[in-house]
Amino acid sequence: MLSNKIDFAVVFSVKNANPNGDPLNGNRPRLNYDGYGEVSDVCLKRKIRNRLQDVGYSIFVQSDDRCDDGYKSLSERASGAAELKAAGKDRDAYAKAACEKWIDVRSFGQVFAFKGGKEKGVSVGVRGPVSIHSAISVCPVNIESMQITKSVNSETKEGKSSDTMGMKHTIEHGMYVTYGSINAQLADKTGFSDKDADVIKEALVSLFENDSSSARPDGSMEICKVIWWPHNCRSGQYSSAKVHRCLTVEPKVDLPKSAADYEIKVDSLAGLDVEIIEGR
Repeated sequence: MLSNKIDFAVVFSVKNANPNGDPLNGNRPRLNYDGYGEVSDVCLKRKIRNRLQDVGYSIFVQSDDRCDDGYKSLSERASGAAELKAAGKDRDAYAKAACEKWIDVRSFGQVFAFKGGKEKGVSVGVRGPVSIHSAISVCPVNIESMQITKSVNSETKEGKSSDTMGMKHTIEHGMYVTYGSINAQLADKTGFSDKDADVIKEALVSLFENDSSSARPDGSMEICKVIWWPHNCRSGQYSSAKVHRCLTVEPKVDLPKSAADYEIKVDSLAGLDVEIIEGR
């Protein structure tokens, strides 16, 4: 059981990396209409799931390259779970079994609706207590594009194939902020507990561990601070909007180039505790 409502925020920096490519725009880093960098909430949840999986928790929505149970789809994973089979078409029992088995289901929620097979006729929606916003950069970001080539044969053939041209896009520097909340009433419905909240907090602090790729080399993504506001009641002492406004991140120079060029300030609210955790 989750004792009380929790609000949180995460401040992270990006340097010479693509934090979240947009497949509809040549995989360029995502931007909003004002030129500020954006990392989607879906991307952030994916990274949280990966961290939870790294430390041994069962995850329902696994990425293909990190699958650890041999299932090739969500439908297969649900069909292969003995706990869900035992629940049959009892929606409440089905949702409870799914929440008990997978930490990402009881955290973020999940829709179980599959075509055909053993799960035909089962449509269950779980609303999770953990919500997270898309991360937005503090300042507009500058995207750098580099032309790259592949000069090796993909298939065995006579002679050398012609070089394949491509583009690689990175952000020179950006400081991003995301906010989130954990709802105590929704936590009651999924079985999300205080222990689960601590696990989520630890995942946020170590969000970019084991996340390196050619687009995000080791050291290019860094958690600067995680701000954690535990309320003293289940409905919250203040609205999430008011709590989130306590955090301000502002550049100290005209053209910031590193995390040191920003001032991170957390104002206080009467009676509300705050824990500020430095990134590793």
